[in-house]
Amino acid sequence: MSTDQNPSVPGSKDGTELIRFDRVTKRFGSNTVLDNLDFTVAPGKHVTLIGPSGSGKTTILRLLMTLIRPDEGTIRVDGDCLTHEDKGGVLHPAGEKHIREVRKKIGMVFQQFNLFPNMKVLRNITEAPVHVLGMSKDEAEERARELLELVGLTEHIDKYPTQLSGGQQQRVAIARALAMRPQVLLLDEVTSALDPELVAGVLDVLRDIAHSTDITMLCVTHEMNFARDISDDVLMFDQGKVIESGSPEKIFNDPENERTREFLSAIL
Repeated sequence: MSTDQNPSVPGSKDGTELIRFDRVTKRFGSNTVLDNLDFTVAPGKHVTLIGPSGSGKTTILRLLMTLIRPDEGTIRVDGDCLTHEDKGGVLHPAGEKHIREVRKKIGMVFQQFNLFPNMKVLRNITEAPVHVLGMSKDEAEERARELLELVGLTEHIDKYPTQLSGGQQQRVAIARALAMRPQVLLLDEVTSALDPELVAGVLDVLRDIAHSTDITMLCVTHEMNFARDISDDVLMFDQGKVIESGSPEKIFNDPENERTREFLSAIL
């Protein structure tokens, strides 16, 4: 991960970076949530974004999912521009077809589980691979069963979401995101809607995924022990900027920025 200041370097598919933000600014009215942000994430790395509420962390994930668009700057995923299309060396705002293709590389697990209430667990996981990726039903179901074993829910395959606990629903949501075989998994405060006794089970599943797969993770969380366990890099955000970045050991044990020290002392 880097927070370099050279947005003129184009994204590439040479394996050195999977996500690249170049001078990305996002405003909501008069409020600048992200301010000329540059950073990259290398393939296979686990990067956690920390900082106070309103500092821009979740906005980064929403931009990557194209739920919102930047006001300025470009975002690349695996060398492909997410927000624009290159036409004859000139960048133009991307059309929906282009955005959908690039977005296939990204999976996201939200705070709320967003499962389809009228579908059983198995179909919740197979629906998108079949209809978006064109996967055969048999292949999608085989993949779903593997993922349900990974998240510890094999015995709940024929249940509806309402028959599951919140922690179980979130684990189904994780399996559903992974079923799309994304190159990067976005995690947005995935335990914030859970009762405290259910948090540990979900975090254990994510630890297993982080340690047993090569998927890239970009995580927003207030669970600092979890961030310490799974992260290669931690980025501290404040007022739309990265004010400090480094290894978990550096950020949590010996932060250089006074604002980072204040934030961590308040929540640890």
